[in-house]
Amino acid sequence: MPEAKLFLSWPDKKLSPNFRGHWTVVAKAKKKAKNDTYYAVLEQGIGKIEADRITVRYSFYPPNRHHYDTDNLVSRMKAAGDGIALAIGIDDSKWELQIAPRGPIQKNGLVKVELEW
Repeated sequence: MPEAKLFLSWPDKKLSPNFRGHWTVVAKAKKKAKNDTYYAVLEQGIGKIEADRITVRYSFYPPNRHHYDTDNLVSRMKAAGDGIALAIGIDDSKWELQIAPRGPIQKNGLVKVELEW
């Protein structure tokens, strides 16, 4: 089974469903996350994938000891997921999304994304 791994920066708190900022601030954060992720996928040598379905696994490595709700972390990754979908050519409606156990604290935090098809 072919697979690929990529590492993304910790998702911006402005992408949280609990963030109460102006909609333009949220829109800019979403656009940045989508674009940054799209280019990160391409830079790591992952291009278009020929598959009908794909398994996408997120592993979160938080920046501190704060307790992050899993559903909020997944929500924060929506724009990044759109960037991944755009880069690999597989719409996220065809993903089987999995959440791996959380990793240890990492300076600035990161998200490991594993793709299997």
